[in-house]
Amino acid sequence: MPFSLIPQRLFACYQEITPELLRRAGVTLLLSDLDFTLAPKSVRRPDPALRAWIKTMEEAGIQVMIVSNNRSGSRVMEFCGDLGIPYQGRAGKPSTKGLRAAMARAGADRAQTAMLGDKLLTDMLAANRAGVLALMVEPLGGAVTVWQKVLHGLQRPFKAACRRRNQNIFG
Repeated sequence: MPFSLIPQRLFACYQEITPELLRRAGVTLLLSDLDFTLAPKSVRRPDPALRAWIKTMEEAGIQVMIVSNNRSGSRVMEFCGDLGIPYQGRAGKPSTKGLRAAMARAGADRAQTAMLGDKLLTDMLAANRAGVLALMVEPLGGAVTVWQKVLHGLQRPFKAACRRRNQNIFG
């Protein structure tokens, strides 16, 4: 399992990720973090933009599943229930156990799977260790607490390395 914090591709937000981009990479299963990736942590219900994006993915044959480290599943369960998508709770990222369990549930292998997230130390490390496509977005709602601001500052060099690598994995 490779130890890398560097995402394979950076996006400003989840809406930049299209079914066409994923299809060209051979992805049929998109695993995603929830908090700060698809919605700010304070948001309890999905907004119309997220609902439309999920629908577009589903119509294109791409399954979306939330993989969350949240210890309390109530918010994630409500959120995913509203979207009509499955979730894998208590994922333990950067461990790969949650990603592997989600892939097994969906019947997908590494080559067919991407992980979308906003944090290097959990989402990107788990994706790279699991051997799936690591896609990173800027956090929705931005860094609020001092600790979040420090973490986001520490991520800058790794994001810069991703940009320098200039890999166009999507053809």
